[in-house]
Amino acid sequence: MMGFKLKLSLLPEILAICQLPKDARVPHWALAGMFFSVTRTAEELSVVCPQTNVPEGIKKDEGWRCLKVEGPLDFSTTGILASLTMPLAKEGISVFAVSTYNTDYLLVKKQHLRKAVQILAQNGHQIQEAAQSSKFRVRSKKDR
Repeated sequence: MMGFKLKLSLLPEILAICQLPKDARVPHWALAGMFFSVTRTAEELSVVCPQTNVPEGIKKDEGWRCLKVEGPLDFSTTGILASLTMPLAKEGISVFAVSTYNTDYLLVKKQHLRKAVQILAQNGHQIQEAAQSSKFRVRSKKDR
């Protein structure tokens, strides 16, 4: 698909996606951890952070794992996210994408992680564990 053969790293933390009121201050708990993202729009303040940081009473969706596309990526390159999300969508796996200046991050529910990694590998992408990640191994056809 689209010729991309991307390298991705599985980040170690389990994340939560949180929604706060549009006029809320960015909370201190949102800014801790190896990975976090804060986005404000006219409708909401959205926070992605380690789920262990999120206090009770916050609207959240927990249990997300993060795959980092190894970058930096060139802004003129098109189809990067599509090369990752389309094969997953065909298998019914939803994602939450976060982009930064250098690269893209793909969040997948932890119960779908193994299947997602398998699908991405079948589509030519390489997935490895980031430092300190929980034990995770993608089996190739040679291993079976």
